[in-house]
Amino acid sequence: MNNDQIAGKWKQIKGEAKVQWGKLTDDELDIADGHKDKLAGKIQERYGRTKEEAEREVDDFFSRY
Repeated sequence: MNNDQIAGKWKQIKGEAKVQWGKLTDDELDIADGHKDKLAGKIQERYGRTKEEAEREVDDFFSRY
């Protein structure tokens, strides 16, 4: 799934992202707006992950949709 497809479905899967990364606020998820790089950056900040770890988590998450 490419970034455009993800962004289009973001409102549908945002709730699942909230379950996956419960420390992220609604505002942070709104800022990410389905963009993988923005979401990975927020995960890095909030969870203290490396860039590679956060990107892998996001890729794994979006591969389900």
